[in-house]
Amino acid sequence: MLNIDFSTFPELETERLKLRRADLSDINELFALRSDTEIMKYIPRPLATTLDEMSEFVKLTDEKISSNEMINWVITLKDNPKMIGTIGFYYIKPEHYRAEIGYMLLPEFQGHGYVTEAITTIVNYGFIEMKLHSIEAVIDPENVASAKVLEKCNFIKEGYFKENEFYNGQFLDTVIYSKING
Repeated sequence: MLNIDFSTFPELETERLKLRRADLSDINELFALRSDTEIMKYIPRPLATTLDEMSEFVKLTDEKISSNEMINWVITLKDNPKMIGTIGFYYIKPEHYRAEIGYMLLPEFQGHGYVTEAITTIVNYGFIEMKLHSIEAVIDPENVASAKVLEKCNFIKEGYFKENEFYNGQFLDTVIYSKING
């Protein structure tokens, strides 16, 4: 089984981006992300309604990182510490050497290749540093932009599941993409 250890938080850099740990200075941007109906329409989670919820979110995320249950990075441009999005491994299954990736980007930063750059970086981190065998992404089948990004990052569509999740009084379909190390 994998030995996951995030006691030293890994800050990562790409050509244009810095991936760092979230802190309370990111609350306004986190709120902008998680309260935006357009961004959240493909993510079966409640919309954020207060900044206090985002403070609690940062605290809960820190606790889960400290207990090695997940890891989440804030995406920033290299020359500006202001958060433009988030990316991370939200469900880590050490017994299967597998983790689920998730990501969100503020609308004004979409379409510039930032998510592709961030995915490539944390996939490499997952395979090399965490010793994962496979990484999955679970997306809404209508989220065409996310599917295109995953395919650009060499993820393969593994399956289409009909009405396998229940959220907000309705059954939702999901698509699973994955990438295997090697």
